[in-house]
Amino acid sequence: MEEKQKAVDKASQELLKKAKVDGVETAWERLERQIPQCGFGKMGICCRICSMGPCRITKKAEFGVCGATVDTIVARNFIRMIAGGAAAHSDHGRAAAEVFMATAEGKAPGYRIKDEKKLLQVAMDFGVEIGPRSIEEIAKDVGRIALAQFGNQKGELLFIKRAPLKRQEIWRKLGVVPRAIDREIVEIMHRTHMGVDMDYENLLLQGSRCALADGWGGSMIATELQDIMFGTPVPTLGKANLGVLKEDEVNIIVHGHEPLLSEMIVIAVSDKGLLKLAEEKGAKGINIAGICCTANELLMRHGIPIAGNMLQQELAILTGAVEAMVVDVQCIMQSLPVIAQCFHTEIITTSSRAKIPGATHIQFDEHNALASAKEIVRKGIEKFPKRQKEKVRIPKE
Repeated sequence: MEEKQKAVDKASQELLKKAKVDGVETAWERLERQIPQCGFGKMGICCRICSMGPCRITKKAEFGVCGATVDTIVARNFIRMIAGGAAAHSDHGRAAAEVFMATAEGKAPGYRIKDEKKLLQVAMDFGVEIGPRSIEEIAKDVGRIALAQFGNQKGELLFIKRAPLKRQEIWRKLGVVPRAIDREIVEIMHRTHMGVDMDYENLLLQGSRCALADGWGGSMIATELQDIMFGTPVPTLGKANLGVLKEDEVNIIVHGHEPLLSEMIVIAVSDKGLLKLAEEKGAKGINIAGICCTANELLMRHGIPIAGNMLQQELAILTGAVEAMVVDVQCIMQSLPVIAQCFHTEIITTSSRAKIPGATHIQFDEHNALASAKEIVRKGIEKFPKRQKEKVRIPKE
């Protein structure tokens, strides 16, 4: 497959050619080796849920060993994907809520309440008394209620009432209003276990309820609490693509989903001691760029450029100009440390939930966030003298 068929982006095409010259395998080559991809998997008609399988539906075998129909198998597979996505998004929301609570209690130095107006809006949505109370007291109540949304045993998710009334009526009529975030994820795993729910329509309704628990629960909690802590974004001009990397500066890429880490990295790179260290190592400064969702968080709040999307993470390393790629959770390829071995790049994992063989792990401690961020940035700076100029190619387009 030619580079033009792999990507329309000229910077990506240039680096895919470089990958061939450098003998580096990327996602595109791995995809080619997977073709033809499994047709049963693509259609969702294979089942590995119980030990009597795996089963697949064919003209010869129209039912699984347990008697499951194709509709049941497809519905189970689909809503398990919903559960996985909801778990990932909502665990992000849980992390934001935990740090928010610690911030309100004064236990997370480095974080603070920036958008008090939005805090009061969320407090009213949660039914928190505002009155003559301090911001910290209100924030503590908001934090407690936000965390309770994950495990409440009664009632409905509170943010559901933000939806239009007619939409709420439809959801209630169908019985898909979420009760608690974790509960809907667990119920999918229960219903899709061997010998439980076999009605595909009923399964899909639970999938809808879980999806709503994500969108109107975990994801919305993450968005609102992050805006309160880091500031609500406003339209801003920014730059994007791999050309934002700099030849004469330490390039640190933050990649993943949770701005709890990247916000501290932004502060750390302004530290005078670290800037001096970068100069001592021969760099003119420290350049931060983002990949994937973290990139958008940094762009919309700080104007920090986006180096690329999820499919460009390997290509960023191929520029030969990245000292460190710092990752937290979600959308991170296991191939990164393998490719990094061909260059001087350090892959740094920061979450106990997402470790990668071959990467350096520096656990990010939200209760001592700035110190953790400085340690990570220092690691990147130390790599700058090891950059091989003959391997550097930063696209100009």
